[in-house]
Amino acid sequence: MVLQVDGLHKSFDGKTVLKDVSFQLKAGEILAIIGPSGAGKTTILRCINALEKSDRGTIKIDGTYLCRDDNKSIYATNEEMKTIRKKIGLVFQNYNLFPHMSVMENIIEAPINAFGVSKKEAMDKAVELLNIMGLLDKKDSYPFELSGGQKQRVAIARACALNPKIMCLDEPTSALDPELREGIANIIEDLAKDNMGILIITHDMAFAERVANKVIFMENGQIVTEASKEDFFNHLKDERIKRFIT
Repeated sequence: MVLQVDGLHKSFDGKTVLKDVSFQLKAGEILAIIGPSGAGKTTILRCINALEKSDRGTIKIDGTYLCRDDNKSIYATNEEMKTIRKKIGLVFQNYNLFPHMSVMENIIEAPINAFGVSKKEAMDKAVELLNIMGLLDKKDSYPFELSGGQKQRVAIARACALNPKIMCLDEPTSALDPELREGIANIIEDLAKDNMGILIITHDMAFAERVANKVIFMENGQIVTEASKEDFFNHLKDERIKRFIT
C-alpha cells in the first residue's frame, strides 16, 4: 500500500469535519473520493499532505508514518517530513502556479530549492515531463498565457517532478470542457500504469466513472460506502448516494 489512513478525526472550532475515516490506496490504483460540499473530502487531502494536522488517527505514506495515533496524532519529525513530502504530489483546484515564473521555472523550483536537486537534473526532468504533457513548446510561457487545460497539465507536471508515489488531485476537471477532461483522464491513467497511486477529490461523477478503479462516497465527515467502480455505479442502493447523483 502506498497510502494507509486509519481512524482519522479532524475538527475545526469544535465542529467535527472528519470522523473515523479509514481507507487504503495501492500502487497503480486510481481512487476517487466523492460527496456533497462539506463532506470532508478536501480536508482528507489536506491532512494527507500535512497542510492540516489531524486530531487523531494514523496516516502512513509508502511505509513511512506521517502521523501515528496515541490518543492524538503524533507527527513525523521535520527530517522525516522532508522525505515523506517527496513521495506525495499535489495538484490544487486552482493550479497554484507561480504567476511570475515561466512554465519551466514553476516545475524546477521545488526540486532545486526545497530538495537540493541540481539545476541540470531538474531541467532534464522538466523537459521529459513537458514532452509527456505535450507542452514542451510552452516551457518559456507564463501562466497567464496558458489555457485552463494547459495550466492543469503544467500543475500535474510540477507535481510529478519529484517522482512521487502518490498523486493527489483536487477537483481536476472543474474548469475543463469534455475534450480536455478526456486528456486529463488519459494522463492520470498513464501515471497509474507507472505504478503511481492516484487520489482524486471530485464532484464530477462522469469523470470518476471514466477514470477511477475504486470510489469512496462521503457525507458529513464519514465514509458512507467504499466500492469498486463497477459495484458503485451499477449497484447503487444507498438513498444518500442516489440523492447526490441525481
